[in-house]
Amino acid sequence: MKRYLIAGLLVWVPLGVTVMVVRLLVGFMDQTLVLLPAKYQPDNLLGFHIPGLGVVLSVIIVLSTGIVVANLFGRKLVQLWENMLARIPLVRTIYAGVKQILETVFSSGQSFRKVLLVEYPRKGLWTLGFQSGTTRGEAQAKTGVEVINVFIPTTPNPTSGFFIMVPRDEVIELDMSVDDGLKMIISAGVVVPEWNHEWSPELDQKQAKALGKQTP
Repeated sequence: MKRYLIAGLLVWVPLGVTVMVVRLLVGFMDQTLVLLPAKYQPDNLLGFHIPGLGVVLSVIIVLSTGIVVANLFGRKLVQLWENMLARIPLVRTIYAGVKQILETVFSSGQSFRKVLLVEYPRKGLWTLGFQSGTTRGEAQAKTGVEVINVFIPTTPNPTSGFFIMVPRDEVIELDMSVDDGLKMIISAGVVVPEWNHEWSPELDQKQAKALGKQTP
């Protein structure tokens, strides 16, 4: 009985939440119709309400804004706008925080290259990290070993975390995608990506130790 109840909840709860979120977004975007003059609003022209027209208008506004800010003149306007917001105490905190989250979400595929297993915060404890680059210059030269830049995100907010430089031979590269890694971190390990590879002797001894198995 309990098993059937849980199985039913796993079907209906995600569906119900999805419907609620979609309705909320569509209703919110429909409010953009008030930007139009009253006589040009679809409800007044047609005599009845059609849900979703606000979504179309929202997409047009966002797309038009993107076209404008993609050029040099548009970037200058955005810079002036952000400089003005930066002078307002409460507004600058909210604006900067939201912008940072969006930049992280939309650029994660470009800024994060690989998902890594790293022993952090101490030996024997493993966590997920993202390779953000390869260290060069003074830091690389003075460590005496090849180190890579690793970002260790926090759970459930992956936009904050720690930057560490780790010797390449002390990390384990995973097959999972960056998106799957982010899902696992945000869910605190509840969502674990599937891995279809079978254990094989070809895995090196370090990977065997990390995964708690012994190679023949």
